[in-house]
Amino acid sequence: MDSLQGLPPLSTLSTSVSSTLNAKLGTNHDLTQAPSIVAEFLTQCDDLERNLVHLNRTLESNLASYASFSNRIGHLFGIVNSKLIDLGSSVCLRSSVSGSHQCKVSILILIFSSSSFVFEFVHEEHWFYLIFFLCGNFCVIDGQGLGEELPSLAKEVARVEAVRAYAEVASKLDNLIGDIEDAVSSTMNKNLRKDSSAQNSEETRMVAIKTLKVTEDLLTSVTKARPQWACLVSAVDHRVDRSLAILRPQAIADHRALLTSFGWPPSLSNLTSSSLDARKSSEVPNPLFTMHGDLKRRYCENFFALCCLQELQRQRKSRQLEGHNREVALHQPLWAIEELVNPVSVACQCHFSKWIDKPEFIFALVYKITRDYVDSMDELLQPLVDEAMLTGYSCKEEWISAMVTSLSTYLAKEIFPIYIGQLEEESVTGIRSQARTSWLHLIDLMVSFDNRIKPLVEQSGILLSLLEDGTPRKISSLSVFCDRPDWLDMWAEIELDDAMEKLKPEIDEERNWTKKVQGADLSNSDDYKSPAVSSITFTCLSSLIERCRLLPTVSLRSRFLRLTSTPVINFFLDCLLLRCQEAEGLTALTDDDALIKVSNSVNAAHYSESILKEWCEDVFFLEMGLDQGEHPGESVAEYSGREVPIEEYGNGIFHEEIVKFEDFRTQWVEKITMVILRGFDAQCRDYIKDRRQWQEKSEEGWTVSQTLIGALDYLQAKMALIEENLNRVDFAGIWRSLAAGVDKLIFNGILMSNVKFQEEGVERFGYDVEVVWGVFRAWCLRPEGFFLKVSESLKLLKMEKEQLEDSLKGGQKRMKENGIRHLSVAEVEKIGKNRVYTK
Repeated sequence: MDSLQGLPPLSTLSTSVSSTLNAKLGTNHDLTQAPSIVAEFLTQCDDLERNLVHLNRTLESNLASYASFSNRIGHLFGIVNSKLIDLGSSVCLRSSVSGSHQCKVSILILIFSSSSFVFEFVHEEHWFYLIFFLCGNFCVIDGQGLGEELPSLAKEVARVEAVRAYAEVASKLDNLIGDIEDAVSSTMNKNLRKDSSAQNSEETRMVAIKTLKVTEDLLTSVTKARPQWACLVSAVDHRVDRSLAILRPQAIADHRALLTSFGWPPSLSNLTSSSLDARKSSEVPNPLFTMHGDLKRRYCENFFALCCLQELQRQRKSRQLEGHNREVALHQPLWAIEELVNPVSVACQCHFSKWIDKPEFIFALVYKITRDYVDSMDELLQPLVDEAMLTGYSCKEEWISAMVTSLSTYLAKEIFPIYIGQLEEESVTGIRSQARTSWLHLIDLMVSFDNRIKPLVEQSGILLSLLEDGTPRKISSLSVFCDRPDWLDMWAEIELDDAMEKLKPEIDEERNWTKKVQGADLSNSDDYKSPAVSSITFTCLSSLIERCRLLPTVSLRSRFLRLTSTPVINFFLDCLLLRCQEAEGLTALTDDDALIKVSNSVNAAHYSESILKEWCEDVFFLEMGLDQGEHPGESVAEYSGREVPIEEYGNGIFHEEIVKFEDFRTQWVEKITMVILRGFDAQCRDYIKDRRQWQEKSEEGWTVSQTLIGALDYLQAKMALIEENLNRVDFAGIWRSLAAGVDKLIFNGILMSNVKFQEEGVERFGYDVEVVWGVFRAWCLRPEGFFLKVSESLKLLKMEKEQLEDSLKGGQKRMKENGIRHLSVAEVEKIGKNRVYTK
């Protein structure tokens, strides 16, 4: 019994030993046979010792024999090489025929020097036959003709070299794979045996990882240098995958056990809604900082091993995906950080379930945990990631990203489905509920959370990782919409309905159409004279744009804006069109109030166009303009009917809306111009019809025709009204168009109507034209430059008879010399015929 008490505890024995003892010592009677069992075990141990000694001696004998054989063969090769070199030297002195012998000798030397791999596999007695066979073969070649045999011999030499290289690489890879499988198997056995130390297990794992790294480096070089060996690489990859399928789960299981041993995740039970806003959690210490000694060393070693495994996996994927879009698969979340976040996420969800109706507590808790432990990621864990050569990873970024991802996952699984169900129920029953308000409140919380998380990322000084399309990866809770674009469409619909509900009363308020907003909202200082309703509309648009700025991808932001902002812009444009059509339908724009109403709408369109153009110069909108997604939300009003070419989408996401505002302005500015021209034509009709006035002297005391005064008063009054109410850009277009229209009206109505001009009539016509020009002198220094035909016609009428006749005879060249460039020869001849000279 004393000997039995000296045995180790049963829990420390291996499985094989335990099963053997259970078989031998099944009953109390078997205990009496213990001495014989011990003797049997000792006999077996002696036999094993003798076998081991015999095997060692056999191994030593084989190694000595192999070394002796290697030395003899090496000596033999030295003799053969020296003989061949001497033979080559003597042959070089012979004729051109003997030159072929030199080639043969050189090739023979190449064969022996490059066939060292055969030395490892061919028996000793066969070497002599091989040497004499090759030498004899060269003698036969000499007789048959070297030119016919050299190509085939060269091919054979190349084939032998390829086989040698393949055998060497295959042998190396086989040895490495054997080492890997042995290390993985050893790791598994040590994990099964409870008496094995954790340090030995970790060391064995690192040996396996280092061997895997050497194997991967060799496979990479083989893939680049020998792509035809794809089958060999594939076979090795298959065996490596089997080893990794065992090694990674073991490392993760050990990592989780270590996390549990030092108290991760930290306790959240003492957190309350009032303590969520505290700057630091003083009640719960950070377990990553409190662990020390052997526990800290083991955790750091395991963390480092996981990082090395992930870097190895990245290298393998990079090699296997060569020639493909590798960024999709290469950048994965950091495995070790995921293992830190997962238990924290599970612990948080116990609290989340109590706060379904108070989602603000959910966001507060996630932010507090993310902020409180972010420093430990950089101080403790980042050096291990750098040591593992895991490039492109920041522990801070991975920690923040993983926490935000866990929040987004919970929202997608638990919160959003509740709101979706409420919205569907609302659409069926037709009873308006709080679902839309709750949805908008949740989006407000998500946007606020992302704005609070953003400084944590920026303060770390890290560069955000890139997505597969090369754009920065944004850490955002709004990434929940990446996998559910239908939810994005529903959000856009709710936002649009909410914006329209707020905007429609403002648009219906007439005071917002009469109150002006100055151009201080823009980068320049032009006075747009736009009604306040346009500023209200774009404030609403700005809020929609700010809502989508934190969406993680360009395509999501582009789609959201096209679903929300585009309908709002088109609605506002339709309102402008409706007001102008109402004014035109009531008075045909002859009334001053109608002109003011249209001018306000044109000002609003110009203001909107300028705002959109300024926005589209921002990179935020330019990159969305390049997005080639669908274009939902067509405009109700189509002004020009022209299609926008595909190459113009790079101008910005609002390019189509800008074109529509431009067309609207052009259309209604032209209408205002035509209305004023028609009124001026009606006012000066008597003036144009009076053909006799150009043959009479003007009335004494009058420098301008009386029948023209009313038309000029009308023109001046309308232009003053338009100048007061219309923006400067569009007013400049109007007065230039009016000048061109008046020029055409006077030229066609008077100068081209076969009216006879005597000296007095020319003088009278000159006075009238000067007065007309004076109306436009308030906006330009030389208004006659806009009355091209009238000014040149007046110049013709003032010419002396001889000069006029010379101009008519000289044709176009003479006319240009006399300053007549905008009148045709026929028009000049017609005016010349109507000039009557009394002398």
